[in-house]
Amino acid sequence: MAFATNSDLYKEPSVIEGVDYARRHRRHERFDDSLAASSDLPKTVIIAPHGGGIERGTSELCLAVAGYHPANLPVIPPAGVTYDYWMFEGARDDDNAPLHVPSIGCDDQWAVSLCAAACNALALHGFEPKPPLTPDARLILLGGRDTALRELLRDGFRTAGLDAVDAQQGELDGNDQRNIVNRTRKGDGAQLELSTPLREAMFTDLRRSRRKHTTTELFWTFVAVCRDAIDHLEAGQAVL
Repeated sequence: MAFATNSDLYKEPSVIEGVDYARRHRRHERFDDSLAASSDLPKTVIIAPHGGGIERGTSELCLAVAGYHPANLPVIPPAGVTYDYWMFEGARDDDNAPLHVPSIGCDDQWAVSLCAAACNALALHGFEPKPPLTPDARLILLGGRDTALRELLRDGFRTAGLDAVDAQQGELDGNDQRNIVNRTRKGDGAQLELSTPLREAMFTDLRRSRRKHTTTELFWTFVAVCRDAIDHLEAGQAVL
């Protein structure tokens, strides 16, 4: 059974939240009680529309890029920068692929709200390498309409020794305006597609219960590049 939107999936009586799928999000509390100046609105949200068992590893990456260790959610580093996040996760032991909702059909209310309130969005996805790529390709495909964030990410990945190239036109390029990652206040976002071999190398144990406890140095290198790119992007953005 294929679902065009999250709403379609949520209405299906045979698909049960907490059994077949889960949703997690965090919107950080903000205060503005100063008479001198107005504080800025949230600038960045991190999303994983196909987390859990759908595109394995993207939930853990979403949490870490947002500033939380995926094992038990402490802020990393302590008092470090944190970002709003949202993820949809396949929770089945297997056969999670039917829970994949296209990013252009993402209408989860929290996802839409968080992205609409943010200037920037970064989406984490996974893909299976197909010819002409080799099956063992450890590759990152850069997509989405935010060219500035994409450029920062590309430079960071290459400096870190990670293979990152622009996604070609098609389902992985994230260029559609309807894609949830592009539904920000600026009308754009960045999408990262990580090949399965790359994600497998980020954990020593890919079982869902163990992934969050077995992250590798490669996992944290990737996370550091993403956070550094976001930091540089936000530093150049005016208060809106």
